[in-house]
Amino acid sequence: MLKALIRKYRKIMWIIYALASAFFAGVMSILAKIGIKNVDSNLATALRTVVVIIFAWLMVFIVGSHREIPDIDSHSLIFLILSGFATGASWLCYFRALKLGDINKVVPIDKSSTVLTIILSFIFLGESLNPLKLLAIALIGTGTYLMIERKEAGNAQTKNDARWLFYAILAAVFASLTAILGKIGISNIESNLGTAVRTIVVLLMAWLIVFVKGKQREIRQIEKRSWIFLVLSGIATGLSWLCFYRALKEGPASIVVPIDKLSIVVTIAFGYFLLHEKLNKKPLVGLVLIVAGTMSLLL
Repeated sequence: MLKALIRKYRKIMWIIYALASAFFAGVMSILAKIGIKNVDSNLATALRTVVVIIFAWLMVFIVGSHREIPDIDSHSLIFLILSGFATGASWLCYFRALKLGDINKVVPIDKSSTVLTIILSFIFLGESLNPLKLLAIALIGTGTYLMIERKEAGNAQTKNDARWLFYAILAAVFASLTAILGKIGISNIESNLGTAVRTIVVLLMAWLIVFVKGKQREIRQIEKRSWIFLVLSGIATGLSWLCFYRALKEGPASIVVPIDKLSIVVTIAFGYFLLHEKLNKKPLVGLVLIVAGTMSLLL
């Protein structure tokens, strides 16, 4: 009886990790939005990544997976590096979009990577694409459209500066590639170690862009308040990543990713209560459709 319960518990653990990843990702978006208010988005990304890599490698040594480093094969390493590049590109685009647009405008587009991930999982990972997943794609896609549509009537600054839309779409594409490449990369290694290895690539990529643009000179100008929120955002990101890649190792990418994207609920709730960003009837319906589409995947 006890063994049966343990087996059942292990079977659903990846769902719990995916939900935890969603929560921390939602918190991360709010903390980052506040932290990058007066900071260059590329510099903010690089500084946050320093916190993430410290946190990630700390977890590697806590669980003892550092002993597996010599056993990482070239196939896993290549895909982890590619996943890291995709993550770095997604982050840079996401935080650029977040700086230019409202959080309630950027997040829904970024989370639309769910649809692309389900399709890519079918093509490259051989995961099923059944009628229920097609329904989920329709619900999530429609919900995303409703949330984006109303925001075109937002404030004049973001309405006239459409660059946030371009960066948000790129962030979604790279986020989807991150999940697919990461799923392949961690298939033969411990998830915490895989996360830490990927983060090295993200760190190098982020700081390379900072130095190319000469933004490192602005570090001294960062206010204490911004530092606090950037560090907290980095910690939240680290927790989200560790949970996400643990879930991705044990569960199908076409379901783990949509659950992770439920962070939109946390983000928009915090955005509404803390940042006072409006949520009218139309985007609310869109949010409900996104959640319904995601939950249908668990069936």
